[in-house]
Amino acid sequence: MKTLTAVSTLLLVFGLSTAVSAQTVQKKGLTLEGAKKVIATAVAEAKKLNAPGAAIAVVDDGGNLMAAERLDGTFAAGANISIGKARTAAIFKRPTKAFEEIINKGRTAMTSLSDFTPLQGGVPIMVDGQIVGAIGVSGAASAQQDEDLAIAGANALR
Repeated sequence: MKTLTAVSTLLLVFGLSTAVSAQTVQKKGLTLEGAKKVIATAVAEAKKLNAPGAAIAVVDDGGNLMAAERLDGTFAAGANISIGKARTAAIFKRPTKAFEEIINKGRTAMTSLSDFTPLQGGVPIMVDGQIVGAIGVSGAASAQQDEDLAIAGANALR
């Protein structure tokens, strides 16, 4: 009888744990160390491309700021713009260039969204197929260079 009770208890415990695990997912998260690596890679790319400046922000997958850096010579507004680009890329799970293109084609209603920065230079950060955050860059030589630096930074964790 004791054996039957022990076996029944084990089956119940393992059965419940299987049911609970079927209702949850394994989620990767961005660490501060990872965010700093993303920024360092973007800074190195900025130096390589002789960017006149750059404000770089990294957010987690919920759009919360994890780290930011503004290079010497970058205009002051660049810091907030880079955070906005990163948040937009993280929350909408796509590069901000896509939104700029949509708006340029006439879908201007999107500009009324709050906390939305539809300017090229925000890119999601992917690890093992999951978005763990995003990087936003502002203040480089052009919008394309903003995006190039963001892509380089995002690729640091691949």
